[in-house]
Amino acid sequence: MSPEHSATSPFAAVRPLPAGRRLTSLGPHLAIAPTVSVVVPAMNEAENLPHVFATLPSWIHEVVLVDGHSADDTVAVARRLRPGLRVVHQRGRGKGDALAEGFAACTGEIIVMIDADGSTDGREIVHFVSTLVSGADFAKGSRYIPGGGSDDLTFIRRLGNTLLRTLVNRVYGTRYTDLCYGYNAFWARHLPVLDLDCAGFEVETLMNIRATRAGLRVHEVPSHERCRLHGESNLNAFRDGLRVLRTILRERRRPAVRRPAPAHAPAADQGAA
Repeated sequence: MSPEHSATSPFAAVRPLPAGRRLTSLGPHLAIAPTVSVVVPAMNEAENLPHVFATLPSWIHEVVLVDGHSADDTVAVARRLRPGLRVVHQRGRGKGDALAEGFAACTGEIIVMIDADGSTDGREIVHFVSTLVSGADFAKGSRYIPGGGSDDLTFIRRLGNTLLRTLVNRVYGTRYTDLCYGYNAFWARHLPVLDLDCAGFEVETLMNIRATRAGLRVHEVPSHERCRLHGESNLNAFRDGLRVLRTILRERRRPAVRRPAPAHAPAADQGAA
């Protein structure tokens, strides 16, 4: 599957709002009916959360913070910043495991995943959501299309991402411009075909591969990655690069799980103005 690049999304195929559904305004020219959950995996990110939460739109339905055994005040700071926050205390270890637990706790019809280190901008969520409401199943952030970029990619990380992305494109017939990036959004009903079963940073690659193998409509959305604000990253370019490579090769042997064809248009796709 070839991803489509979406900076702004047309609404030519928008269906009427079903009876009983309420619209949430996202801005002067866009309102949606679906509810949006934002999942934030965090481990020792107390210093970064004030900035991260300040960028989150007021219209989102819920924020789910997945605490990965933090030794600092991550949970206390998060609760103070955002009343009504949902907190999931991670039982396992690793980013992939944290996201799986966070996704399972979401109640929204759309799920957005962002990082807790300040590198992803919550103000971009509107672009991901509008892309989904316009017809995409999976909105995939890309730092390599017009409007995207990165302040944080080292030469090694850029090279590794390029090589791994090229391999995925050749093996799976995709035309992805980015691969190892943690800013993505999707309809919650597609969780079963994504079926996350990995623990580490390879989770983004796993989701991208399974989305296309499941026949989901994948659209790339430009995103700008910033540098981590405080603390040190747990990412190791060589170790995690090898995990990504093993994931790419292993998924070839796994039977593809196709999304079921809906008998009628899902209600979550209806209602944008």
